[in-house]
Amino acid sequence: MRASKRSPWVWVSKTSSSSLRIKAADLPDFDAAPYFDSEEAIAAYLTDILEANDPALLAAALGDIARARGMSDIAKASGITREALYKALSADAQPRFDTISRVCAALGVKLVAQAVHA
Repeated sequence: MRASKRSPWVWVSKTSSSSLRIKAADLPDFDAAPYFDSEEAIAAYLTDILEANDPALLAAALGDIARARGMSDIAKASGITREALYKALSADAQPRFDTISRVCAALGVKLVAQAVHA
């Protein structure tokens, strides 16, 4: 599939000689939750998210993972109320490092510094 930034259409190849035209808005939202089946999968996802260097994106990703794993369980394990977690891990949030660290620990992952290679 390929969508143009200018066009709301996605072209899907049905066969090698024909294609189907679908509106991008008609496609279902992607749900990554089924892929969060291990700490390794979560760590790989968060590593990719961290490369974007966007705190709001990180918060939203942690929120997606926490919802997939059970927000109540993550709240209990992190010592943060469920309501506070929903707020801190929303797409427009900029949570404190303490919150990020506690949620990561509750998810069974940790953030690791890595040298940047030029």
